[in-house]
Amino acid sequence: MMTPEQVRLVRDSYPAIAEQSEPIAALFYGRLFELAPEVRPMFKQEIAIQGRKLMDMLAALVGHLDRFADLEPMVKAMGQRHAGYGVKLQHYEVVSSALIWAIGFALHDELSPDLKAAWRALIQMVSAVMMEGASELLPR
Repeated sequence: MMTPEQVRLVRDSYPAIAEQSEPIAALFYGRLFELAPEVRPMFKQEIAIQGRKLMDMLAALVGHLDRFADLEPMVKAMGQRHAGYGVKLQHYEVVSSALIWAIGFALHDELSPDLKAAWRALIQMVSAVMMEGASELLPR
């Protein structure tokens, strides 16, 4: 879970991220493919389209920070879809690292350690629910 201060930090920083959504998405996918080239074939759509989906999801998450439970079924289903694409549990940390890097690159000096921790907390919260959804598809 995120602390109230982390929620505030993410919300306050989000407008600057939204303004740069296309470059952040491009930076994110470039970094992701650099860190984990094996995931590149999982992306069948144009990266620009995929990037818009990523940034739309970030907008929805930021808009529901106080009501994350409302999004949990959708996030869990997203984890199930991603498992179907071949995403493995170890990819979640790589995605987190690439997204934090892209956000940091876009925010330059504004990404304080506290702000970085706040974004990491949000990403970890989402990743946990996605992994929960993915694990429901594994044979028991």
